[in-house]
Amino acid sequence: MSVVVPEKGSKGKNYAAYHKEKSAKAKLKIAVDTLIPQVNSFEELLSRLQGLGYEIKRGKYVSCLVPGQERFTRLKTIGADYTEDAIKERIKGKRTRAAKVPQADRGVSLLIDIENSIKAAQSQGYEQWAKIHNLKQAAKTYNFLTTHGIEQYGDLTAKIAEVQTASGQAAKVLKDVETRLSDMAVLIKNITTYQKTKPSYDAYRKAKDKGSYRAAHERDIILHEAAVKAIKGAGISKLPDIAALQTEYAKLQERKEALYADYGKLKKQVKEYDVIKRNVDSILRQPKEPEQEKGKERE
Repeated sequence: MSVVVPEKGSKGKNYAAYHKEKSAKAKLKIAVDTLIPQVNSFEELLSRLQGLGYEIKRGKYVSCLVPGQERFTRLKTIGADYTEDAIKERIKGKRTRAAKVPQADRGVSLLIDIENSIKAAQSQGYEQWAKIHNLKQAAKTYNFLTTHGIEQYGDLTAKIAEVQTASGQAAKVLKDVETRLSDMAVLIKNITTYQKTKPSYDAYRKAKDKGSYRAAHERDIILHEAAVKAIKGAGISKLPDIAALQTEYAKLQERKEALYADYGKLKKQVKEYDVIKRNVDSILRQPKEPEQEKGKERE
């Protein structure tokens, strides 16, 4: 047996091309498998594939261009159950697919697990899931995983934890900024009140008849004393420049809006990943063996 040695630097490229082609075939298989129970003819299946963004090329053999790929893939090259005749037989119910039960080990490629689960006729979890979700959602789940480079179940859970942590941290930073803005708003109000009422209060302190003056300017004096108390309570001994404070407040408000937008995106990602994980778990869920069930009953 002769061994072909790849040229230097070609190994990574060859692997990437192989992986891309394998991913395209797996994606096409899932689309065909999911459509077959929903269509009445081979032509309808091709039409539905086109509706999902697949390009169809007819000739001696039917080929499909998977969205995001550069080369067409012949249906017959993705397996014996995917030739034109085999697909027609499957649509008519005259042919049973050779199903593979998914691996329990989630270290195996998650995309392969999903593909096998959809192909497995005994996958009750998928059957129940398929009753609720349509093909577009199935394709969305698969596309999401491939687009984000998630190939193992552990990668998915790790990414979810990462997004949740980022969302939690963003929420904390946003809350801190909002608290700072609230404190600054109160401080600006108190300083403004202090400055506005200071002339009346200074005159009150110099007045010979303080009682009469206070009675005549009671509102300003009370507001001034309250402002002084609040400013001291905030630990401020020297009044900051009100214009600088207002500028800082405006900048902080802009930061809050940016943080709020980022937090909104992360929150959306958390929900999106939650939906994807629930879909994946439903697809991969397998029925328990009768022997195992009986064994548990005897325990």
